[in-house]
Amino acid sequence: MTTEEKTAVYDPYDPACLPDYDRDFIQPDELDRFERALNAPEASPLTAINDWRPINQRVRKSRGRRKTPKRSKDETREGVLYSVLKWPFLFIVFAWLIVLSFGYALVRVYIVLYEQWVTWRGKRERLRQELSAQKNYPDWLKAAQALDVHLGTENWKKIDEYAYYDHLTVNKVVSQLKQRRKDAEWEMENGRVGSSEVPAIEDLRALLEACVKNNFAGVENPRIYSETYSGTKDLVQEYIDEVHACIQIVLDNKQIDKDAKYHLFKHLDTNFGRTALCLSGGATFAYYHFGVIRALLDNDVLPEIITGTSGGALVAGLVATRTDDELKQLLVPALAHRIRACHEGLTTWVHRWWRTGARFDTMDWARQCAWFCRGSTTFREAYERTGRILNVTCVPSDPHSPTILANYLTCPDCVIWSAVLASAAVPGILNPVVLMTKKRDGTLAPYSFGHKWKDGSLRTDIPIKALNLHFNVNFTIVSQVNPHINLFFFSSRGTVGRPVTHRRGRGWRGGFLGTAIEQYIKLDLNKWLRVLRHLELLPRPMGQDWSEIWLQKFSGTVTIWPKSIPSDFIHILSDPTPERLARMIHVGQQSTFSKIQFIQNRLKIENAIMEGLQESRIGGRALSPILSRRIRDRENEDPMVERLDENLPERDGSSYKSESRYCELSDSMSQSTGSSRPHTPSSRRASVIEEMRRQSAVFFDEADYDRDEDAVVI
Repeated sequence: MTTEEKTAVYDPYDPACLPDYDRDFIQPDELDRFERALNAPEASPLTAINDWRPINQRVRKSRGRRKTPKRSKDETREGVLYSVLKWPFLFIVFAWLIVLSFGYALVRVYIVLYEQWVTWRGKRERLRQELSAQKNYPDWLKAAQALDVHLGTENWKKIDEYAYYDHLTVNKVVSQLKQRRKDAEWEMENGRVGSSEVPAIEDLRALLEACVKNNFAGVENPRIYSETYSGTKDLVQEYIDEVHACIQIVLDNKQIDKDAKYHLFKHLDTNFGRTALCLSGGATFAYYHFGVIRALLDNDVLPEIITGTSGGALVAGLVATRTDDELKQLLVPALAHRIRACHEGLTTWVHRWWRTGARFDTMDWARQCAWFCRGSTTFREAYERTGRILNVTCVPSDPHSPTILANYLTCPDCVIWSAVLASAAVPGILNPVVLMTKKRDGTLAPYSFGHKWKDGSLRTDIPIKALNLHFNVNFTIVSQVNPHINLFFFSSRGTVGRPVTHRRGRGWRGGFLGTAIEQYIKLDLNKWLRVLRHLELLPRPMGQDWSEIWLQKFSGTVTIWPKSIPSDFIHILSDPTPERLARMIHVGQQSTFSKIQFIQNRLKIENAIMEGLQESRIGGRALSPILSRRIRDRENEDPMVERLDENLPERDGSSYKSESRYCELSDSMSQSTGSSRPHTPSSRRASVIEEMRRQSAVFFDEADYDRDEDAVVI
């Protein structure tokens, strides 16, 4: 094949390059069952009309438009003063909010002009333009290092002292880790000299348990990565590398029995926690997530736990149901040809909105969404295919019920596309939908008594608390694209990989006065919105309480803010062209490159802990697809890591290349370990049980629950 033919085959703008581009994953009978569930009458004992019901939701024998539900007397406070002062107070507060918003816009314009005239000039501006033009991380890193050299921040890395972490403790721990590791290596090669002293490997274990914790001594403080465009303090990087090397020594050491290793790595996993990628909502702004995912994937730092809300749920569904190789072929501009949610004309939208109260048709969106989620794939099936843990936030129509985080532990047989639709059901845009579950015979049925669900961004755009509860997540990477939040994002002292450039990173954006005014106005806006909510004075357009879309937490440990442009607001409810999607992917990658080093350091230790936990738990059997690939890649670079048993089977996306051979190996391992749970596609339930037991171990010690495998009941 010639070079021209290869170029034509891999053209990123050609939809024929996309895997399964013309494949229709969903079956007609599945859509019929979903439609019957949508149109089924709601059971009165379980569901009642309330303020969360949409405008003109379709029900049987509907006649004309239905009025928006009003508040009942139980939802407001009666009294003469409340009735008299309610509307005047609302008018005064809203007028003040408008004044504050106008003042905030002026301050932000002043800060932009200040930065352009004072900081971004001459060679500094030229280097910044070169940084923005890079399309891959290695080239971006070179440009970032050149900018650091020009700004003089490279010298900052060599100085240990810094106010935002305990450099004395870190320095001491690094020295002790090096010494204990050398002693352990010597004992591994030459054996112990005497039996009176404590083995060096035991001292190393105790030291690791003391220092391997989430944000130990401040080494994961985002401020440490916010002073330069690339990297962090040399001492911090040395600590990360040394901890990783010590974990590998403990894992490879034969002096420690498997049970002791398991307890050690279980404690390290509990203390260190896990990492999750959170994709926010934001209508068509969510397509910036494709670039974020692509940057993380290309640099092998895409977390196994991923959550999405509203538009982010669609992107998360695509990521969780595809292997790495498939994603690399899908995350290209040609993907725009499969995004057809807004293909209908304006007259169709107006007619439907007048008739049903929603701009888009639920059944049409179900067909479109099913391709991104590989048909009626469930949360459990997605986890077993790719090893990724998908989470989707859904809000119940009942205002008194809590938000759910759908995943393969809370609702394993729930169909992903129905959860994505529910998470995107913004009032006035899409009517609430019924979640669907897959039964044992493969047919679909309504989930949770046929209750209706709405957009997750209304209450929990970034489900940090639920992730911590379910998966011990304490490090979150948030890709935030909500347009109403992006307007108010402002990092006064810089952010990870994006330092304040004037005064060698020690200044304030726009000067101290500009930052002070910006912070005051933003806090005052937030204060008055909270006052209105607590006094129950806020109006409810379309019967919906909208206060949480402003007052909830929208950021994480690392927050990625792709830079939008004015035309994005014009096309906020329209399908992207390949050219526009290409720009959004590039911007998403650019906004992620500056965070790569921080994420790499975090996952370097986390993956080593997970490797030790799984190998000590299951005797070296096959790991998850993502982790096993990372281990193989690291073996080629790190001579300390021994290669895995070559007799173990290789994973190929969703299935083993030699499943029969693997079962033979598993049977022999089961006889020696007492376990009979091979992680194969033919034993899906076993992998879920293993993960549920592992999550339970976060809160209970091994001795606190029965280890009998047959005693586990789901």
